[in-house]
Amino acid sequence: MTDRRQRLFDKVMSRVLVLPNGCYQWLGPDSGTGRGGGYGRMCVDGATMAVHIVMWIIRNGPIPPKKQLDHDCPGGPFRLCCNPDHLFLVTHKKNQKLRDIRRRCLTT
Repeated sequence: MTDRRQRLFDKVMSRVLVLPNGCYQWLGPDSGTGRGGGYGRMCVDGATMAVHIVMWIIRNGPIPPKKQLDHDCPGGPFRLCCNPDHLFLVTHKKNQKLRDIRRRCLTT
């Protein structure tokens, strides 16, 4: 890992609680309660970024065009989880389908 990536990783992990299921629960600021809210946020080079995206890039490099990250946390989707082992690449369409399935499971 490069020095820059290690510094970013250390910065993230200084604000993480590691849960028994392996989730890295972000304890810092988040994106609020509005549409698309609830994701961890942090400052990188003066810009606000989603923490789970920062962790993905540290581990795997840039997110390919037309791809998004989705959470696959044991026990359910956790927007504050930033463990790159709990993230996977999907298309926007697949991400929306998975979101709808999760919503239905939570309401039944």
